[in-house]
Amino acid sequence: DAGTPDAGTPDAGTPDAGTPDAGTLDAGTPDAGTPDAGTLDAGTLDGGTDGGPTVITFPNAAGWTFYGTQDGLPSTVLGVSADQGGNLWVAGAEEGLFVLRSGGSRFERFTMADGLRPYGYMPDGSAPPGDKYLKVLSVAGGPPGVVFAGYQGKPPAPGDFDCESNWDGPHPDPSIYKSGDADRVTLAGSGINVVHYDIFSGPNVVGHELRGREKLCHILRIVYDPGQNAVWFGGNHGFAYGKANFAGNPNCNGQLNCTGVLEHVHPAINGYQSNNNNNVVYLTADYYGVGVDPQTHDVWFGGLIRTTKFKFASSGGNYFQAELFTEGSQYSNNRIDIWPDRVQEPGYPRPSDRVDDAVSGLAAMDDGTAWVGSFSWGLAHLAGNGAVVGYLKDSLLSRHVTAVAADSADQSVWAGVASGHGYSGGISRIQGNTIQQYGQNVFGPDLAQSTISDVQMQGRGSSRRVLVGFRTGAIGIYSGP
Repeated sequence: DAGTPDAGTPDAGTPDAGTPDAGTLDAGTPDAGTPDAGTLDAGTLDGGTDGGPTVITFPNAAGWTFYGTQDGLPSTVLGVSADQGGNLWVAGAEEGLFVLRSGGSRFERFTMADGLRPYGYMPDGSAPPGDKYLKVLSVAGGPPGVVFAGYQGKPPAPGDFDCESNWDGPHPDPSIYKSGDADRVTLAGSGINVVHYDIFSGPNVVGHELRGREKLCHILRIVYDPGQNAVWFGGNHGFAYGKANFAGNPNCNGQLNCTGVLEHVHPAINGYQSNNNNNVVYLTADYYGVGVDPQTHDVWFGGLIRTTKFKFASSGGNYFQAELFTEGSQYSNNRIDIWPDRVQEPGYPRPSDRVDDAVSGLAAMDDGTAWVGSFSWGLAHLAGNGAVVGYLKDSLLSRHVTAVAADSADQSVWAGVASGHGYSGGISRIQGNTIQQYGQNVFGPDLAQSTISDVQMQGRGSSRRVLVGFRTGAIGIYSGP
């Protein structure tokens, strides 16, 4: 990852323009300045709960069904998804992975004792030495009985390097640099079968990192794309591709002929480290925004600094060609600055020049456009070529958006927000020129005090269900219009 992105040959063809929704967009330009700190879970990965009640009192809201800790859920819900068989999966942070089987009434819990593997393999196929750490961050339902689960890497000891930097540090610790990544988990009787995605590149795979590369460990969002037999991982430093039907290979050691992953890409830029010196650093982090364009089947990825459309499908499934179209120096227009910095490429912004986008989620729409949420700035609507169509902020429940999803029934947009600093959590649903608010009026006082951690769809058409994760130990399922 050292240096400036490689140059290459121009992209043939033109990007698809898409047709922007009408929407109710705030006029003018986005806010300038830096994001306020708030009490949000952006950027850093917290542990434990957000202080919610042990047992939440659920409202009687039309069209909604709620589950909580009284139904077997963990005290912290970080993600919720459904597989094609109707099983409901929940990312339960350090408590593990949870499932409500189709037709069941209570959630079951899985941990490392059941086979979850939040760590990779040593070159000989063995487990890394040292204590293991489990924290389930993200889930994406797959084929019937299958879920893809993403993990947080093991926290380092005080003064040590974290899982992103540990491999390249002076004292690499395999219990740290091999931690995190993702699993494909399949229900098997009363238990599970697990295949691990070891998201790294082995020796002699990456030209400038012949010793190997270990950068991605926190898997923040996952999207399953059955049409391309792909699973897409949004991570701490960049994003990666996985083969959805990977059978596993503990002895592969990150070689291209046997690995189930290709890693990693990022729409990174160079910037000055501080306002007072000319040290240049590589700016890339936290790809919470992941969405497959239904028109082109290319994949949107949004991060802390920039967003890109990864042109995997339109490159004929050529991962490395698509990588060029995101990272090549001549493709700066595919490193999309949604809330613009004051200094653009080829210039190097200083911290005071930057307005970090802090993307929190992304909804790819049927018309080729995308809605992008920010932990700090609300929502932005992008045309298919990445141009900003407009912004939404003041008309949302809060500008601190934490999750975004496209309604598979009517293409409305569900934007979950954070709670804190005197404002409540909840959801703003954008339906054409109107916005419907689901706050305390719908969720009641307990749930309205919770940050929305995830919003996903189950199914399509009139039978679809909207799955909502409340960080303080609950999920809501909406089956209304």
